[in-house]
Amino acid sequence: MEQQEDRFTDPAYRAAVIDLLGTLAYGELSAFIRLSTDADLAPTLAAKAAVAGLAATEYAHFDRLRARLVEIGADPEQAMAPFVEALDAFHERTKPSSWLEGLVKFYVGDGIASDFYREITAYVDPGTRDLVLGTLEADKRASYVLHEVRQAISEDPIKGSRLALWARRLVGEALSQGQRVAADRDSFSTLLSGTGELPGMGLAGIVSMFSRITEQHTKRMAEMGLSA
Repeated sequence: MEQQEDRFTDPAYRAAVIDLLGTLAYGELSAFIRLSTDADLAPTLAAKAAVAGLAATEYAHFDRLRARLVEIGADPEQAMAPFVEALDAFHERTKPSSWLEGLVKFYVGDGIASDFYREITAYVDPGTRDLVLGTLEADKRASYVLHEVRQAISEDPIKGSRLALWARRLVGEALSQGQRVAADRDSFSTLLSGTGELPGMGLAGIVSMFSRITEQHTKRMAEMGLSA
């Protein structure tokens, strides 16, 4: 544990981890707010309850990330602030017009973000890695969304084509957002590309990372019964 905390004496590393936890924390808080709103679009009380449960999980993740930021001496609001504009702009450009679009957005957006953060955890200390990976557990969330989307498509195949177009738009927006966040923050870029004694994946590795994220998205589309 002592060795793990020693890494935080490196200002560049500490700043990178604060950025990582800050962007993830705001993503979880945004997901909570978005899902709480999307629950109003749910067609049944059971569906409303299910989405409310998803929202509660997102808030619990946010709370854990906020606590860790405080623990390492960072102000959670300041840590999240640099990422508010980019994430809010993404959500503004991708407002769902229906219950199913909201579910697909949650599944696609959450999946891409999770893949991005999982890649980054290879370059952080064990405690930070465990915390981040713990907030990305999505088995129950994925199962619920897959069930609802597959059932809707089986009942009306035309919805599948429309949702596939919607998902393609989402992935383009999400990848652009991820690249923008990675490029705009020096500390985040350092964690990814590496510099000096701080290892990273390098520029070629970053390109490969986004390629892997795109491949994972294609697999998730297939799981939903949508063409990528």
